Amino acid sequence: MKRLATFLILASLCLSSAVPVYARVDNSAKSQQRASRKATRKQQKALNRYMKAQRKAQRKLAKHDRKNTHYPKRSF
Repeated sequence: MKRLATFLILASLCLSSAVPVYARVDNSAKSQQRASRKATRKQQKALNRYMKAQRKAQRKLAKHDRKNTHYPKRSF
């Protein structure tokens, strides 16, 4: 009886340890996809921040040019 119980416990331990290994392999592919999507989103956000800064600099330069435009003085 003790041998049977020991065998059943050993078998259940072997099976329970085999299941997470299979799940880890499946999860690694999913986690790689998730990491890839996250990296893509992060790259896109960085690009958007860069483009926003460029637009702001362009507007600032245009405003500076408008303010520094000197019209010829009137001579009456």
